[in-house]
Amino acid sequence: MVSSKITVTNKSGLHLRPAAVLSKIAEKLDSDITIISGTKYVNPKSVLILMSAGIKQGTEIEIQCEGPTEAEDLQVLLDAIAGGLGE
Repeated sequence: MVSSKITVTNKSGLHLRPAAVLSKIAEKLDSDITIISGTKYVNPKSVLILMSAGIKQGTEIEIQCEGPTEAEDLQVLLDAIAGGLGE
């Protein structure tokens, strides 16, 4: 398992549009993925579950990936979040 922390910089956090983008990216990855925000552990492959975490701008989250391509998958997710998820 690999993990890394990143701060969400989107102006309105992970509201519907960026959450949907992140969810679509996560769905294509082979790893089991968990996003940790405070005390919430969520699977980003479900946009509704991801949105239920209430992740706002400036929130530091931890992304954990486990699987055969875990390192590559983690980097894909980190790059997407750092890039603003299309916003």
